[in-house]
Amino acid sequence: MITAVLRDLDGVVRHFDPDGSSGIEARHGLGNDLLNEVAFAQPLLTEVATGQMTRREWIESIGERVGSTAAAEEWALQRPVVDEEVLRLADKLRAQCIAVAVLTNDTDTTSEEVTTPGIHGRVEAVFNSAEIGACKPDPRSFQHAPDVLCRPAEAVFFVADNPENVSGATALGLPAHVFVGALELETELRSRGLLQG
Repeated sequence: MITAVLRDLDGVVRHFDPDGSSGIEARHGLGNDLLNEVAFAQPLLTEVATGQMTRREWIESIGERVGSTAAAEEWALQRPVVDEEVLRLADKLRAQCIAVAVLTNDTDTTSEEVTTPGIHGRVEAVFNSAEIGACKPDPRSFQHAPDVLCRPAEAVFFVADNPENVSGATALGLPAHVFVGALELETELRSRGLLQG
């Protein structure tokens, strides 16, 4: 029986403007999508997401690689929009004694970031790869949350927008679902008997 719902942070609970980098790059004379390409390239991404470097060091490295510290700093100031419908579903689940937590591939500043928009108070826990030392789809990342929540893997339902991460979760025994929107997620939760009324 599923007794906990584990959600990705970016792409599920909060969303960044997919075109947010283009204006920054234009202002600084950089190629289109260069900032994202550099920021999310390996091994840099894994290094910051597993705590081998701080977010500050990551931003500095991005600036060096694109040739513009100012562009990297401006890129880092982008703020996501919290999906209130997804948080509304979290509230409903928690009211029905279903634990709700977040599992994110993120940096050393994530705990501060989720407190600001009020996400932290609406979930039981935020599990961060930079603290775990392993990032999705590494099995160690997926096993961490059930262990801390004191539940078997099959009792933790994982939701993410990345199919590779969903596959990683199911390989470890977590039931999982690819997120495409709050309405569709609500339908899925109801079909699994996790939402009543």
